[in-house]
Amino acid sequence: MAAIFWVEDQSHWIRKFSPVLENEDFDGKPNSLAIYNFAEAARQKIALTEKDSPPDVALLDARMNGNDQAGFSVSNALRKKWPQLPIIYLSEHSGTEIEREALEQFSATDFIAKHQNNVEQVLCWRIKAVLRQASIDTDLSSTLNIISSGELTIDLNTWNVYWKGQRLMNPSNAKRPLAPTPRKLLRELMESSPRPLTAGQIAERLGMDPEKFSYASYRQHIKTLRRAFDAVEDETASFSELCNQGQGIVTFGDEGAYLWKPPGNNKK
Repeated sequence: MAAIFWVEDQSHWIRKFSPVLENEDFDGKPNSLAIYNFAEAARQKIALTEKDSPPDVALLDARMNGNDQAGFSVSNALRKKWPQLPIIYLSEHSGTEIEREALEQFSATDFIAKHQNNVEQVLCWRIKAVLRQASIDTDLSSTLNIISSGELTIDLNTWNVYWKGQRLMNPSNAKRPLAPTPRKLLRELMESSPRPLTAGQIAERLGMDPEKFSYASYRQHIKTLRRAFDAVEDETASFSELCNQGQGIVTFGDEGAYLWKPPGNNKK
């Protein structure tokens, strides 16, 4: 059974696509279709659903009830609850800034234009494709291609970094990904956890000249990482606040070391 979480505010689109989504053979079993007309209702349902009971795929409208950010707010809630959930946007705003934001900033798996030929068939093809890819990704996650710690994930094939399902970007330019050194540094902290690493140890692990990779450089990369985490949080500087409380990327001892401590992990 393919469990589809669908958020759509216009009834004529619901009438158009519901029979297709209910009757299409995605995995040889009857499908389960949960429809929400408002972003607020969808977010409430997400909050009340157990984390071990995710849908198989989410289908989101982007602009709802005159709000360009409505679909994105649902996407954020879904990603925080289920970071690996495939999210497809089904929208009238293909080719606009809304599509760019969905793909670049909100980690959309796919974006489908409602006004296109054979859109019902296209929708079914894309859902089958993302479900197939999700199955493959599940297998890959148990290998060294993907490493995870709490809600932090690094894809070692692409070197993309995800926090709560959202891709970390350059905090000085949200259109660009994190630079290579901060990403590699974060991986070393993850793999060393719960042991802290000094600037010299990081330089050795990354094959860098210790004379050139000073503590000041190390500290600057840590600041960049913390700001990147902050950028995907709902509240300003909430990740940095966690770091100050001893979780996340934590300052350690008097030797200028840092360690990665997954938020929510209270083990000493």
